[in-house]
Amino acid sequence: MGQVSASSSIAVAADPQRVLDAIADYQTVRPRILTSKYTDYKVVEGGTGTGTVAEWKFQARESKPPRAVRAAVTVSDSMVTERDANSSMVNTWTVTPDGTGSQVTLRTTWNGAGGVAGIFEGIFAPLGLKKVHAETLENLAREIG
Repeated sequence: MGQVSASSSIAVAADPQRVLDAIADYQTVRPRILTSKYTDYKVVEGGTGTGTVAEWKFQARESKPPRAVRAAVTVSDSMVTERDANSSMVNTWTVTPDGTGSQVTLRTTWNGAGGVAGIFEGIFAPLGLKKVHAETLENLAREIG
């Protein structure tokens, strides 16, 4: 069982702190930037920054059932981290200065399956997830505008 990861990045024409604040806003901003792959989104605790707990279902492929995610959030100077209580999945949003704006990277890691299934997961899951991440990041850039 090896670690699997997928990431996507985008340049955003906004100050890094403003971008980080938007990413950490699970009450207002997050529901507006999620793609159709996410359903049943709700904030369980908090709503902004460290201590927030949010739940959603994620369905990467229609042939697979959706995964229930319960994410506990921590925020640092340049990162928002979401740790899923139901699995080994971790989403990390990293914001760095980029000229007059910001560079945002969304990376997801998890412990993959073993055997042949794990080989296929390691090849194909990151490709699909990168597309979902790219769409989510584009939505973020539009939201910050």
